[in-house]
Amino acid sequence: MSIHGPLSGQIALVTGASRGLGRAIALELARRGAHVITTGRTAGALEALDDEVQALGGQTTISPFDLAANDGIERLASVISQRWGRLNILVGNAGMLGDLTPVADISAKIWNEAFALNVTANWRLIRAFDPYLRAVRDGRAVFLTSGAAQSAKPYWGLYAATKAALEQLVTTYANETKTTSLRVNLVSPGALRTAMRAKAMPGETRTGQIVDMRGVGVTS
Repeated sequence: MSIHGPLSGQIALVTGASRGLGRAIALELARRGAHVITTGRTAGALEALDDEVQALGGQTTISPFDLAANDGIERLASVISQRWGRLNILVGNAGMLGDLTPVADISAKIWNEAFALNVTANWRLIRAFDPYLRAVRDGRAVFLTSGAAQSAKPYWGLYAATKAALEQLVTTYANETKTTSLRVNLVSPGALRTAMRAKAMPGETRTGQIVDMRGVGVTS
């Protein structure tokens, strides 16, 4: 059994696919026929996702590593180049909340870790995969942002700063590629029932939107 859908034959890469929104996105892309390359730090969670996708008749290639460490992104780009020579869809989803604390109290360690994952890793993704996204006529690059980028809410300074930086980076990239067939987008999904939101809002009643990408439009 195999899936024949609107994304059949396309190669998609989803970062932070081991749980939450990234997992839901990867699963939906597979449901629509894409071969999905998944990254995340938890190999077991990626393997569980692979089992679910295979049960549906879809395909994934798992790549467990820390996006913010060493040269994993560049090595993955080399593998994708050798195996497929192209990439149709890039979803930059991986991110971290960091500490919710006054700006003056943010530790240098957490500051650097948050920027490394939320901003620098996405720049490295762009740098590594831009040639392969341009090699197809329907390339799509999607990056996840948050309303926190504009809210300047007390104690959210670190997360807000990373998302604001990401938005400027991605918007500039979109402007640089608007005369090509590559389409670059930012998506702010709003409040979702994820582990990150549970950390940010520990007292919140769990009545928020469940992460489920069925019915959400994906450009093909």
